[in-house]
Order: sequence, then C-alpha cells, then structure tokens
Amino acid sequence: MDEKFNFLAKYNFWDGNVPALGFARKNYTDRIFSYVGNKLVKVLVGQRRAGKSYILRQLAQRLIDSGINPQNIFYINKEFTDFDFIVDYKDLGALLKTYNSKLKPTGKKYLFIDEIQNITGWEHFVNSHSQDFVEPYEIFISGSNSKMLSGELATLLSGRYVNFEIFPFSFVEYTEVTSLEISKESYIQYMEGGALPELFVLPNEETKRNYTAAIKDTVLLRDIIQRHSIKDPRLLEDIFVYLVNNASNLISITNIVNFFKSNKRNTSYDTISNYIGYITDTFLVHKVDRYNIKGKETISGNAKYYINDLSFKNFLYPGFGYGIGYRLENIVYLELRRAGYQVYVGTLGSKEVDFVATKNDRLIYVQSAYLLSDEQTAQREYAPLETIRDSYEKFVVSLDDIALPPNRGIRHIRAWDLAAAL
Repeated sequence: MDEKFNFLAKYNFWDGNVPALGFARKNYTDRIFSYVGNKLVKVLVGQRRAGKSYILRQLAQRLIDSGINPQNIFYINKEFTDFDFIVDYKDLGALLKTYNSKLKPTGKKYLFIDEIQNITGWEHFVNSHSQDFVEPYEIFISGSNSKMLSGELATLLSGRYVNFEIFPFSFVEYTEVTSLEISKESYIQYMEGGALPELFVLPNEETKRNYTAAIKDTVLLRDIIQRHSIKDPRLLEDIFVYLVNNASNLISITNIVNFFKSNKRNTSYDTISNYIGYITDTFLVHKVDRYNIKGKETISGNAKYYINDLSFKNFLYPGFGYGIGYRLENIVYLELRRAGYQVYVGTLGSKEVDFVATKNDRLIYVQSAYLLSDEQTAQREYAPLETIRDSYEKFVVSLDDIALPPNRGIRHIRAWDLAAAL
C-alpha cells in the first residue's frame, strides 16, 4: 500500500507540490466555488480533454489559497495509469483509508476524483462519503459521459448534487490565451481552428490534427466501442463523420439510414439511433430538438446536431463543403450553452428560428447569419423573428463589421460581441 500512497502523493498538493493548473478558467471556478461549503456533490461533465481536470485542480488550489490545509485535499485522476489499481469503489475506499491513516488530516476533507466513471460502483462511494456526518467530506467529481448521473446516483443523491457542463475555450478565453484583441479577425481565426485547451501548446497544424484525431479515436474506442460492445465500429465512426459534416443542418435518422443504404451499407433505424445516442452521451456532438414557438412545446423527429469543438471539422474533415455560416451557427450554439441556456431550434409555421434559448426567466430568440450584405439578405434573416408576436428579446448575430441599429425591436450583434449580450 505504500507504493499506492506514493502515487497519491505524487499528484497531490502536499508538501509544497503544485500540480499543473493550466489557464485559469475563472468563469467556471467562480460559478462552482459559489457552491463550496455544503454537502452538495459538485459534478463536472463534458467531453474528454475539454479542461475538466485543470478546473478540478484550480478549485483545489483555490481552497488552499482560502486557508484550507493542502493535506486536506485528496485528488486522483483515473486517467493516470498510476491509478490502474483502483478498479472499483472498494479500492478507492481503501486508498482513502490509507490517506487518512498516513496524513491524519483534521476537519473536513475535500475529495477530487477525476474521470470517476472509470471506477466500478463509484456511486456507492460518493453517496456514502458525501453524507458522512462523522467524518465530513466535500466531494468534487468529473466524468465524460452524460448518462453518469442518470442512474443510481441520481436516485441516491436526489437534490444533493449540482451539475456543471464544461466546454472547450470560449472566444473570450481564446483571446486571453493567445493575447489577441477581441475583433473580427481574431474571431475568424477562432472559427478556423479549435478550442480544446491542449491545442494551444501544440506547435503546428499537423500535430493539432494528430491530437484531434487521437481524442476522437479514444472517445469512440474507450467510451463507446468497448463500453457498449459495438458490433460495427466502422459504422460508428462513419456516423460521427456524417454528423460533423452535417452540423447545423436539420436532419432525421431516416435521412441517415437512407444515406448509408444508398452507399450499399446495410443498417437499421434502431442501430443508427443507438449509435447517435452513444456519440451524444460523450459530448462530442450535441443534439438540439425543435421547438414550436406558437404551441410552446418540443417536436419529435428532425433535429439539428452541433459539434462540441470545431477542431473536429477544421482539422479532420476540411475537404467537405461546410461554409463559414454553418461554423458561425455552431459557435453561437456553443456560446449559448456556455452561458447556461437551454437551447432549441425554433419553428413557427414554415419559418425556422435558429435558436430559442431559455435561462431562468429569460427567453431569447437568436438568428445566426454570415453577413447581412444587402437589404434582401437582411430581410430574409430578420423575417422569422418579425413573425414572432411576443415581447421576448430577439437577436441577429453576424460577422458584419458594423452593428446595425435595432430594427422593430430586433438587435443586431456582431458575433465577437455576443458573450457580453448574454
């Protein structure tokens, strides 16, 4: 057990050791830290390599900066091979016992467990220790699967956890990392690259392409193929490629089935539906349902899919037709989600509104357009919003150099200024 404890010591904040903290993502740490000081389990979810590990370590460092003894911090990352000996929740419990025995920390302990879904039965550990009144613990966990809270833990911890979805860098974070000014030029650079944190320490396009491909392969293999015993891995990857190259388009599962059948690939509606579900569970792609603005209800059937980071398009499949307007729409979707909105595709009769976004008591309608280059184009983009008869906020977001004045209550926002408007 001494060797296992040494592994724990290697990655923790004890004796002046400070693990890599990365770029400070205050937008997330401020929000999460506001929940510190209670028994709520803090759950960080999101795609692999989106920055969850750095944020967990930044939270641990922030606790230390606020006066918490570093030895009261217990941090493990189940992605590290040094922790392969932790197979199930009993192994994790045994390591925690050794930690308590060796360090004898007094008062509340703070447990940070990264990629916890790789520990069998982890929910038993979390439920037990988060509610322990004899030895108080405060627990922070992360995972790369959206279904990690849909099972037993959600039942056991009903109302006793808070969930945070972590996305790749926003445009504002991108400008801070790159020391660029917020402008149209830097925004277009952002659109043409990727926002996964590790991309910013890689030297050239080739290494970025290889890195992005490795993430895609790891997620498909470890999080889907192995976990769900996928019988047709090639079909799974081809579906992912299809979703990437049709992002921002309204599509149906029947469309996808017919596409593969036209290419002599035998498959079924259920198989396609299941495979898409597995992909969206890993946060590589987001499904956005349609919303009937007049009837105020969601509509089943066709949906839109947006990729979690444009690096998958820009570095892996750049040869397929995918205009700048589609990329802009994808980024606008991600910006809305980062700001905490629930997002739908709006329909009103035969017209479509790109986004209906709700957050607490606020509802906004957002139309995304590449450029409002002439009066006819502007009329086309404003028309769906003009048909909406309620008084909620309405935005048109574009890459135009100059923000146009409000038109019938509809605000025009330059894309690089969107975050400030949300």
